[in-house]
Parts: sequence; C-alpha cells; structure tokens
Amino acid sequence: MLESIRPALVVARRELIDQMRDWRIMAPIAILTLIFPAIMNFAADRMVGFANRYGAGIVADRLIPFLLMVVGFFPISVSLVIALESFAGEKERGSIEPLLTSPLKDWHLYLGKLAAVMIPPLVAAYVGIAVYLVGVYRELGWTAEPSLLIQIIVLTFVQALVMVSGAVVVSTQTTSVRAANLLASFIIIPMAFLMQAESMVMFWGEYDALWWTVLGLVFIAALLVRTGIGHFNREELLGRELDVLNLRWMKDVFVDQFRGQARGVGGWYRTQLWKTLREARTGLLLMALMFVGAFGVGAYLTQMFPIPPGLLRVDNLRLEGLEGFEEIDLFSVKGIPVIWFQNMRAIVLGTLLGLFSYGVLGILLVLTPFVIIGYFGVVLAGSGLPLWEFFAAFVLPHGIFEIPAILLAGSAILRMGARLAAPAFGESITEGVIRSFADWAKIVFGSVIPLLLAAAAMESLVTPRVALWLLTR
Repeated sequence: MLESIRPALVVARRELIDQMRDWRIMAPIAILTLIFPAIMNFAADRMVGFANRYGAGIVADRLIPFLLMVVGFFPISVSLVIALESFAGEKERGSIEPLLTSPLKDWHLYLGKLAAVMIPPLVAAYVGIAVYLVGVYRELGWTAEPSLLIQIIVLTFVQALVMVSGAVVVSTQTTSVRAANLLASFIIIPMAFLMQAESMVMFWGEYDALWWTVLGLVFIAALLVRTGIGHFNREELLGRELDVLNLRWMKDVFVDQFRGQARGVGGWYRTQLWKTLREARTGLLLMALMFVGAFGVGAYLTQMFPIPPGLLRVDNLRLEGLEGFEEIDLFSVKGIPVIWFQNMRAIVLGTLLGLFSYGVLGILLVLTPFVIIGYFGVVLAGSGLPLWEFFAAFVLPHGIFEIPAILLAGSAILRMGARLAAPAFGESITEGVIRSFADWAKIVFGSVIPLLLAAAAMESLVTPRVALWLLTR
C-alpha cells in the first residue's frame, strides 16, 4: 500500500516545499492562525458578558462552541486559494509541463496535489482552535466537552477536504487562475449556507446532529475526489489554451444524446426513451428502496414529534372535516394546473440542487413527500384511521401516477450525479453534464410530465371524492 502511494507523497512533498518558500501563502495562514482566534476570544468575552447581563445565559453557552467552529473554518478558507492555483497557476507560470510529462500516473499527481494544498491550512485551523481554547479558558474558564471537541476537529477536517477537493477539480478544468477564482463561488456559496445551517444546529444545542453533517460531507468529499481523478487528463490539461463557450457544440451534443437516430415521436419512444429507461433500472431500484426508507423516517418522526392526544380526532374528521370539498377551487378542474405546476417546480428545483450535490440534495427534496406521508399515516393510524384506509383515501388514487413519476425523476437525478462522478472514457465534465441533462430531459418529457399531469387530474378530481366517500360512509 505504501509503495503504491509513494509517488503521490513525492508530489505532495514537492508542493509543500514550494508553498513554504512563498511568503504570500504562509503569511495569511500565520495571521489567521494567531490573530483571528484572539479576535474571537475578545468577541466571546464581550458577547458573553452582554448576554449574562440580561439573563440570557443559554445564549452565552451556545455562542462559545459556535465561535470555536468559526475559528476552525476560517483558516481552511485559505486552502481554496492554494487549491485553485494548484494546476491553473502552474500552467500560467509554465512550470507544470515537467510534472505532467513525468512517468507518474494521473492519480499520483492528483492525490499528491490534493494532499499538499490541504495540509498547511488544516494544521493552521487546528492551531487556531488550540489558541482559542486556551484564550477562552483564561478569560471565561470555559472548557470544551471531549465529544464536542472531537466533533469540531472532525468537522473541520471534512470541510477542508470538501473545499480543497472541489477547488482542485475546478483548477484542473480551467486555463487560468482568474477563471478558477470566479468558479470558486460554486464552492464558497454552498459552504456558507452549510455554515449557517450548522450554526442553527449549534444554537439549538443539538450537537449530535452534526455527525449527520459530517457523514454527508464525507460522502460529498469522496465523490469530489472520484470526480477529480476521473476527469483528470494531463494531455488535455497541457493542450487546452483557452476556454471558449461553444454553444453550437453544446447544442449538437445535447441533440445527439436526446434524439439519437430516432425518426418521429413513435420511434423516439421505442428507441431513445426505452433505452434510457432500461439504463435507469439501477436508479429506479435505489429510489424504490429510498421510498421505503423515507416512509420509515416519517414513521420514526412520530416518536420524536408526537401530536398531542385529542388534537386530531378521526371521528370528527369522518363527520365534519371533509364537508364542502366540492366548493374549493383547488379540488376542481382549476386545481389541475396548480397541482401540476407545484410538482414540476419541485422536480426542477431538485434537479438544480442535484447538480451541485451529485444528486443528494435533489433526492432529499423529492423524497420529502414520502416522509410526510409516513408521518401522517402513522399518526392517523394511532388516532383510529387504519393505515390501509389512509393510503386508499389520500394517496392511492393519484399516487398510481405520481409515485412512478417521482421515482423516474429521482433516478434521472441520480444518473446525473453518477455520470459526473464516473465519466465515460475521454468525456469532459461539460460533455458529461450535457449528455446526462439530455437523458434527464428524455425521462422528464417522455414520462414524468405526462404522469404528473395525470396525477394532478386525479388529485384534483378523484382523490377528494374517494376520501370523502371512505371517511363518511
């Protein structure tokens, strides 16, 4: 094992030596390591005193761990600059040719660069955490619980790995540091949103939930590393001189993948759509399993967030709760476009989120209705409404169309993420995204849209009447 990764370690050592010689890299790291924790200590002292003055001690207790996380995060932000410069910067300086023409394998070069740009900021982050802990102990007498400290250390590591691996992917696919810096916004903005979510978790005191964040980041980091290795091509990196937005080429690739050799709509359904659906069998199986899992999560949430007894009484629902459905516009022909648009909006939003998360966020979004179904199904079952009757009344009439549509859309989103992580031989990231988007369009336009239209008609015209008949009979 050591012999196989030794060439990568040689590359990492070369890069680390070059970084240590450059004061423009080391100076910001040293400043962030020593000065920023002192600023956070000063802020913690003043803010804790302010909170205690007005009897808000719980705010002070939540604030110090949050600042500990911030102290660990800011030094690793420097890793973005170093990582973005790793390939694109060397190409601009003309120093990358000897490295790329060496007998090293592509994954040796990639992993060596990845390790080199990650080590200095990560060491700085841990030193900054130590400085902050010493300062906050001297000023306020606060010490971190071992479990919380381990969480922050692990979270800092995986955040650094995600940012660095994403930045290295960007650096390998651009021809200049300027372009890489602009594309880095697709890394910074999601990480900023993640920091906000983590801060909410910490202020609520639900520190155990951070382990789920760590697990998700490990998964994303592994996919980013896999993507970087899969798309790394030294010949293309050496030969590419300028990134040009070739709209005609992009259109031709999309049309070729979408239409293929089909003649007419019937031929397209028989060849292109059927072929794509066959290739999506694995994704459909995974989506079906996740559907069952989402229902189980909803059932589990009834134990964490129970509805108070007596608040939901099925007897009242049977007698009075469904009266007047016919008078609501939503449950008429007028409701069909409203329901259809809502479902399509969720599919499109899930696709956009999936593009930036290898399908993970998109799948979570499209599975949310199943979690809700599981929650209310179990709640109503505990209130006297049999589970089979709940499904027959509220889910099954339109679900026979909507559930397959969601499973198909989810499998298309999964395929987009899988194709990005494991590209075809000789396929660039841009071409892979275009072809996977064409496959998504085939599934959506060929099957998802008609199924959701039928589901909207059933949900607006049939489901309310079936529910009214079952619950009032």
